[in-house]
Amino acid sequence: MHVTLVNQKKGTKMLKLIRTPQKYIQGRDALNEFYDYAKDYGKRFLFIASNSGLKHCKEKIENSFKDSDSYRRYEIFGGVASNGEIEKMKKIVEEDNIDAVVGVGGGSAIDTAKATAYYTDKKVLIIPTVVATDAPCTGLSVIYNDDRTFDRYLFYPDNPNMVMVDTSIIVQAPARFLVAGMGDALATYFEARACEKAHAPSLENGGIAQGGMAIAKMCHDTLFEHGEIAKVSIEKNLLNESIERIIEAATYLSGVGADNGGLAAAHSIYNGFTNIPGISAMHGEVVAFGTIVQLLIEPAPKEELKEVMDFCYKVGLPMTLKDMNVKEEDVMIGCNAACAEGESIHNMVGEMTPEKLKGFVLTANALGEKYYEEHK
Repeated sequence: MHVTLVNQKKGTKMLKLIRTPQKYIQGRDALNEFYDYAKDYGKRFLFIASNSGLKHCKEKIENSFKDSDSYRRYEIFGGVASNGEIEKMKKIVEEDNIDAVVGVGGGSAIDTAKATAYYTDKKVLIIPTVVATDAPCTGLSVIYNDDRTFDRYLFYPDNPNMVMVDTSIIVQAPARFLVAGMGDALATYFEARACEKAHAPSLENGGIAQGGMAIAKMCHDTLFEHGEIAKVSIEKNLLNESIERIIEAATYLSGVGADNGGLAAAHSIYNGFTNIPGISAMHGEVVAFGTIVQLLIEPAPKEELKEVMDFCYKVGLPMTLKDMNVKEEDVMIGCNAACAEGESIHNMVGEMTPEKLKGFVLTANALGEKYYEEHK
């Protein structure tokens, strides 16, 4: 079964829409209280977890159940949110009469849990163990074929029922994950702003409400106020208020802001660049570079572009093709894919072609090289 959305055309009048998770819980050792928040969703739980996710979370989760007679089943998933993996988990849900499916780990475990819950009409609860993207709060999954090739985006009628973020677990992950999460979050406000200006639909295919824009702007402001401190802190596995705020920004504010604000050029550039051989950057890292490119396309004020480049430099996000292991001669491969029909780059004001986009990408690269030279 494939789920598709009827895509609104840019400029079409749309009803304003805001969607969010039912519950979002965050804090140090939050998982010790998992069952207190999860018990509203049933008594029989299937935990779909990565190996590392289960290792870091199971003891706290079990502690939260205490003397409860609730049923818990833990399953290590195959590493990719594939059709075959989802079918396997669906059978477990049906055989064990599961009430709620819980995703524990990174984006693939989360996407597998979302899809399994959707197809079996069960509640879905999310426990991220890294904050590299804003996937935990969004109402969609990226689904792959069993050979690990991309199959489709699966959009859901609702966002997750509950998201619980234990920040004492997040802070133990390598710093690069949180930095990538900041890169993904960096695009949130700028893409929402572009969609609003072009009267383009949000990711949930609705009109953009003031509340959605306010969340996106709060995400932006939090990144610029706390990002550098959070980067320094997580490199030492230190949990403090700046880390807490950045985790919330990269998970909730970015996820809800993107859902209700929309996507534009930055995410299309990521989608396109995944086709380039040898690229070594994570999702959020490419999105950050794509944000710089998008600001050139607009064009944004010079001061705003400098502010974004300063931020990327301070937290360690890519500003050149070399940073992502992309060769200049391969840029057109990414630009062709980024400008494909249906890509969110067409939510920008004006028309975009691969040739035009290549010019902006190479300009962003040149500016990044100049920035590095000036800051030696």
